[in-house]
Amino acid sequence: MEFLKENKLSLGDNFRLLLERLDMYDEGLIKSVESKIGEPAKMSKSKANTVDPEFAVQSFGADTIRLYILFAGPVEKDFEWTDEGVQGAYRFLRRLWNYFHERLDDIKSLTYSKEELAHVHGKVKEIRRKVHQTLKKYLQDMEELSFNTAIASIMELVNAIQNFKPEKDEDYKVLREGLEIILFMLYPITPHICEELWSRLGYEKLLMHYPFPEPDEEALKVEEVEIPVQINGKLRGHIRLPVGAQEHVAKDAVMANERIKKLIEDKRILKVVYVKDKLINLVVSDG
Repeated sequence: MEFLKENKLSLGDNFRLLLERLDMYDEGLIKSVESKIGEPAKMSKSKANTVDPEFAVQSFGADTIRLYILFAGPVEKDFEWTDEGVQGAYRFLRRLWNYFHERLDDIKSLTYSKEELAHVHGKVKEIRRKVHQTLKKYLQDMEELSFNTAIASIMELVNAIQNFKPEKDEDYKVLREGLEIILFMLYPITPHICEELWSRLGYEKLLMHYPFPEPDEEALKVEEVEIPVQINGKLRGHIRLPVGAQEHVAKDAVMANERIKKLIEDKRILKVVYVKDKLINLVVSDG
């Protein structure tokens, strides 16, 4: 320990790998040792703290390691290898795998067309817009080699889809489209899990033989916006309006809101401040 301190050396990840192979892995012990010796150094052959990629792949799978490396940061920058980061990538793929199989029976027999999905409304329309917004951003990021931001947007989309509660056939068709697009986007990064899930959807050919999807411009269009309603500058609720709605339309929507009506009951509206597609503020006084 004294030698390591004097020479400003770190055990780094080799210490973790050593404990794993000896079946002595203990996060508390690792943190204790690192607190005495110093934080893990960046990987360097001169410091003998490089990670054995073969062992990492055997432990977590090639897809996890590929995902972790590309998500760790911009390609032009170095990064510090951490077990926590690898485990985070592994948890994400496992979560996707589990969710996929939870919904597989609901979507496996479904087919859909772009024209059919163009007519969905409400929450399912918002989910479909999110899918195609993510796809558009992904294509831009990949062209710029911004793999980390592309992966981050995919993870955000997976979270949104998991929170979506499909009810009707059209909801499940949008769900299937979303999951298929997620597989296409992840394919260059995690090809093995994507091919496996693709085949479980019932496709006989490998995913690589199918054309990569393009963003649906109609799905990207925003028809409604949700804006905050303020009374004397304080947030009191939200209303939904058509994009670009005029002030009188916004005011009518506010007056039709039961909660807002109660809050301004017996009050006099002095002024209405409306910022199109952003907010509406009622300036009121008593009596």
